[in-house]
Amino acid sequence: MDALLYVRHFFYPHHLCFQGEVSDIPRFSLFHISFGLELVALVLSAIADITPEARERAKRNPEIGASFLSRITFNWFNSMVVTGYKRPLVQEDMWDLNEKDGTSYLSQRFQHHMDFELAAARVRYQNKLKKHLVIHKGRSQAEASENGISNGLGKGVSRDALMMEDKGKSTEKKKKKKEKKEEDYPNSWLLSTMYKTFKWLLIESAFFKLLQDLLAFVSPQLLKLMISFTQNPNSFVWEGYMYAVLLLLVAILQSLFLQQYFQRCFVLGMKVRTAVMAAVYKKALVVSNDTRKESTVGETVNLMSADAQRFNDVTNFIHLLWSCPLQIIVSIVFLWLELGPSVLAGLLVMVLMVPINGLLATQARKYQVQNMNFKDKRMKIMNELLNGVKILKLFAWEPSFQSQVESIRGEELKVMKKFAYLSSVSTFIFSCAPALVSLASFAVFVLVSPDNILTAEKAFTSISLFNILRFPLAMLPMLIASIVQTGVSKKRLEKFLGGEDLEPDIVRHDPSFDSAVSVRNGSFSWERDAEPLLKDVSLDIEPGRLVAVVGAVGSGKSSLMSALLGEMHCTEGFINIKGSLAFVPQQAWIQNATLRDNILFGSPHEEKRFQEVIQACALGPDLKLLAAGELTEIGEKGINLSGGQKQRVSLARAAYSQADIYLLDDPLSAVDSHVGKHLFDKVIGPNGVLKHKTRILVTHGVSFLPYVDEVVVLVDGKISEIGSYNSLRASKGAFSEFLDTYAKEQNNQTKSDKDGCQDTEDLEIIPEREDTQPDSPLEDTVSFTLKRENSIRRSQRSSSVRVRKNSTVKKSEDANETKAGQRLIEKETMETGQVKFSVYLQYLRALGWGYTSMVFIIYFIQNVAFIGQNLWLSDWTNDAADYYNQTYPNWKRDTRVGVFGALGIAQGFLVFLGTLLLANASVSASRILHSRLLNNILRVPMVFFDTTPVGRVVNRFAKDIFTIDEAIPQSFRSWLLCLLGVLGTLFVICLATPFFTIIILPLAVIYFFVQRFYVATSRQLRRLDSVSRSPIYSHFGETVSGLSVIRAYRHQDRFLKHNEVTIDENLKSVYPWIVSNRWLAIRLEFLGNLVVFFSALFAVISKDSLDSGLVGLAISYALNVTQTLNWLVRMSSELETNIVAVERVSEYTEIENEAKWITDCRPPERWPDEGKLQFIDYKVRYRPGLDLVLHGITCNIASSEKIGIVGRTGAGKSSLTNCLFRIIEAAEGRILIDDVDISTIGLHDLRGRLTIIPQDPVLFSGTLRMNLDPFDKFSDEELWKALELSHLKDYVAGLQEGLQHEVAEGGENLSVGQRQLLCLARALLRKSRILILDEATAAVDLETDNLIQNTIRKEFAHCTVLTIAHRLHSIMDSSRVMVLDAGKIVEFDSPSNLLENRGYFFSMAKDAGITQEEFSSL
Repeated sequence: MDALLYVRHFFYPHHLCFQGEVSDIPRFSLFHISFGLELVALVLSAIADITPEARERAKRNPEIGASFLSRITFNWFNSMVVTGYKRPLVQEDMWDLNEKDGTSYLSQRFQHHMDFELAAARVRYQNKLKKHLVIHKGRSQAEASENGISNGLGKGVSRDALMMEDKGKSTEKKKKKKEKKEEDYPNSWLLSTMYKTFKWLLIESAFFKLLQDLLAFVSPQLLKLMISFTQNPNSFVWEGYMYAVLLLLVAILQSLFLQQYFQRCFVLGMKVRTAVMAAVYKKALVVSNDTRKESTVGETVNLMSADAQRFNDVTNFIHLLWSCPLQIIVSIVFLWLELGPSVLAGLLVMVLMVPINGLLATQARKYQVQNMNFKDKRMKIMNELLNGVKILKLFAWEPSFQSQVESIRGEELKVMKKFAYLSSVSTFIFSCAPALVSLASFAVFVLVSPDNILTAEKAFTSISLFNILRFPLAMLPMLIASIVQTGVSKKRLEKFLGGEDLEPDIVRHDPSFDSAVSVRNGSFSWERDAEPLLKDVSLDIEPGRLVAVVGAVGSGKSSLMSALLGEMHCTEGFINIKGSLAFVPQQAWIQNATLRDNILFGSPHEEKRFQEVIQACALGPDLKLLAAGELTEIGEKGINLSGGQKQRVSLARAAYSQADIYLLDDPLSAVDSHVGKHLFDKVIGPNGVLKHKTRILVTHGVSFLPYVDEVVVLVDGKISEIGSYNSLRASKGAFSEFLDTYAKEQNNQTKSDKDGCQDTEDLEIIPEREDTQPDSPLEDTVSFTLKRENSIRRSQRSSSVRVRKNSTVKKSEDANETKAGQRLIEKETMETGQVKFSVYLQYLRALGWGYTSMVFIIYFIQNVAFIGQNLWLSDWTNDAADYYNQTYPNWKRDTRVGVFGALGIAQGFLVFLGTLLLANASVSASRILHSRLLNNILRVPMVFFDTTPVGRVVNRFAKDIFTIDEAIPQSFRSWLLCLLGVLGTLFVICLATPFFTIIILPLAVIYFFVQRFYVATSRQLRRLDSVSRSPIYSHFGETVSGLSVIRAYRHQDRFLKHNEVTIDENLKSVYPWIVSNRWLAIRLEFLGNLVVFFSALFAVISKDSLDSGLVGLAISYALNVTQTLNWLVRMSSELETNIVAVERVSEYTEIENEAKWITDCRPPERWPDEGKLQFIDYKVRYRPGLDLVLHGITCNIASSEKIGIVGRTGAGKSSLTNCLFRIIEAAEGRILIDDVDISTIGLHDLRGRLTIIPQDPVLFSGTLRMNLDPFDKFSDEELWKALELSHLKDYVAGLQEGLQHEVAEGGENLSVGQRQLLCLARALLRKSRILILDEATAAVDLETDNLIQNTIRKEFAHCTVLTIAHRLHSIMDSSRVMVLDAGKIVEFDSPSNLLENRGYFFSMAKDAGITQEEFSSL
């Protein structure tokens, strides 16, 4: 405002004193006094006062204390820029967020409006349904009865519900789906919610945009005055100066308004994204299983990342919807004043452009949707591939998956190429547009009547108006296209956010009931209308009882747990639960946090209780082995814990939580038998930590049943009997049958309590061994955790043992400092400083040098044509003076128009050519970079995957490849065009006013500095942004996979809070990035405004020597330069930011590979045909510089021997298998298989000839057939044979699609037992002579266990079988047993001899309750 007042006063008194004397003295002096005071006021307003309480906050967030001037010029941001220039910024440098930008504030407001809008939309939707119902009533009743049974089940919910699969219904379902319209959810409420939440920001930014738009039209008018000033020889010089100053002022005001507008718009975009992310997260916590089933975890994470980002991008430019038409209308009005009706010709050309663009846009959208589908498909496979990478390596299946990914990628690139061609066509139309428009207008203008002569004012005013027109015309179609894209996102979000919630009232919490848990004739199903899985369940459980739930695989045990948690639909009856719940799922869910946080799970830390729980859950010894004890960070999905440790942590979390009711879904299956016994005694059983609580235990371990208060037997989803162990045995019902199957396990039930006590004492005892040297080097965790083996290292022989007193074994003095390698997962490396030039070269190399140089040359010629066209025009305008008062010759007129038009069209073609070439080049670059990345990732050793979170690798394949595909080519092209544009402009200005060259140097220097400062800061902020973004998604993914646990403990609020904190951390770097753009823009625009000012000023100074055509040309160019300059910096920094993706991708293409897949030394075709194994002094360590895990193992295993491998957890059992497959390479020594040294042959030759049935059965999404035989080597008969032998034939034959049955992500639509049997089928197919069983029976109930054992005995009789056993029963019939301890073989003999020796094996057998007599009876 002050500036405006200043202008008004400045010009007013001069009218009073033209004659040199002052006519009105009092007025004159008052004016000068008030003017002086105003200047003082302006200066003072720059120095703002802050209140003392705000001063503290201003330290952490300078914006609060910023004054008016500092706010409009973004001066308060200087300190961040300077810091960023001196050293790379880190997260700790980020300022606090303003209250109003914080996630919790935004999400509350958004939620508030959303609840209201969504309710209204639901009502509308219900009404619509009612109308439909009336029409469809007759038809649907018939179908409803058939459709009652759904096929498939809740994602990740139950492994057992599968048995309920019914046939022949899914095809009908599919038909029905097609009949149904897409809109089967409440819709069109999201936008109104957003509007209501953010309307003031919208209105403010609209106001600034309006001012700026109007000011934009002042400059061409000033330009017109300026040109007429240069043409008129007897005008006053001060007029010229006044126009020059006015041009500067208008430009400065325009800049200020524009930046305020952009600031508000970008902040609005950021807020919208935040609100959407928070809403999606909140929804995911309460979403019902039906809705959850519709989308995989990946798709839900996509809602949070991609779709929220889409909204962010659109809201940035939302005002253009009204501002573009406004600008178009105003400029047409002004043009009419200049050129009269002939403007309509130009206008007509523009209007014709619109439908063409519309066509292109719809086509482009089709491609976009296809592209998204391929991307989703590719990411799904990548995700599984990375999660199951160990299986791929063990089975040597990488090539199959590589080709799958590559074929999808090929399709994706085809679509991308089409998309790129389309966009180059639209670019062509676009770059032709301004030339065609001005050509049409001028041509018509000149041709209409001989009196119309094109003067400089007319031509250049028109051209600068046409330039204003270019922007809205270019933006509108783009905006419409992106709005259409956002429409897709809007639908997806509305569908997800409007989906059903879990019904909160499925489980009642009525304290008046006597029993802790009561279910009254309840029937429960996974989906609303499906056949119930659990029927007529009635249960009453008294407080403080221990109840066991038993039953065969698929009888509904896990489903019962889910029903009690309220995760299933209750079709009839009810559940009442008195008190709080704790839940231990069948597959432990571990967060990526410290071990302590995993156990505390949000409860306050009480050391005494914590230690009790640790001891009870047998985690003490594990903690001693982890580098940082309880503060060790656990990787994603608990990667650095063994299965048993995860389960114990999960149990410890429940035990610590002090709930009233404990639901334990088979927690004892994943641990060794002696540990299981310990857990039962110390935690679950009648004397355990939880003895006064109500416990419901699903178990397969018959040995615990005599100690429970009640046993519930489930058969096919019904409760067949309930009672105490003895009464059920007596009643000879289903239960006693169940037991008789396993009668052999009964004898060991008479164990004395004495043993029980002794069991725990051992825990405090350590073997006298290298362990006690206090100076043994600290290992870094990776090695440690990778040696998952070492969880309990103790010797069983009481002779060589001494109790540990106050020794400080392996406790370093500096225990308080974080030990080296305490973090398993290294922080994501972030490149800092300038992006190396080599990265650009790498990308250009991928593009191909031929392409690159061609593109450059073509764009350069195009630029020359552009300048030529305008010079021609300025020459043309001078005709007006030459042919003053004469008739204008036709030939001259025609050449003028012709050449002008030809140059315009040429430009368009050149741009088209350039863009086409660039499109081709960039697609091939994408192909090269992606296949390099994929190729390398599949060849990277296992250690890499153990230390790198999957999310980080997925990010390379998703975000970075996306950037290389779409963002880089775009920003590369824009950068080239901008650079050439700026150079051309400067060239023209210098041509017109040679004076101007003096100014170029200082401007260039200032420009360079501003740009360097900005780019350093901005680049680092972008990096911080992407690094702080991954935790949001990984936390979200973690939450979705652990939903049932979070809901059971009722910790939704804590997770919401955590999500808000993570998003806020991300916003702390997004917000400064937005401001940094404004900071830069305002400084650059000032520079650009100076360019305008100087070119005008010099035009005034050298008025007499210039022709008006050139002046007009120079100034109209200068008016354009501000924007181009701005874009150039923005583009260079964007290019630099985006090129980081190439850097990150190439970082992963340069990781060390494991050995060659196939070497020149190939084993014989039939190898190994005997299956002899020899270990010769074999030593191995996980990584160079770490301790050995196996210390010199030497043994011979004859052909077709059956070997059992046992040892306490951590003795090195799994390492042994890893060595056979060369997952880890030898440190010394050799392994010979049939006298071939395995280190000499290729990995695929080795791994393809051995078979393993791994510990956790990993399946991939795809058909059953692909899971068994990814290379299509076997015939269907062979597959069916294998399925028959693995007892799956009936199940698979019963499926509708048979072998083509789709397996869900991670095999979630099969129960754990079935997955294990599929792995057995895989092994049967491979028919190799050496079979390794890794704890394969841990997660399986006794029935499946027996099936597997019998099949293996029968089918692999002629093979060498190595079994790593948890349950000693399964290896009692081996020919020999190898007992490992601390990486050495301590005993190796037949089981009977070992039992007589009374050594290690004897004590383990005693723990498992196997005695000599019993063994002989076996």
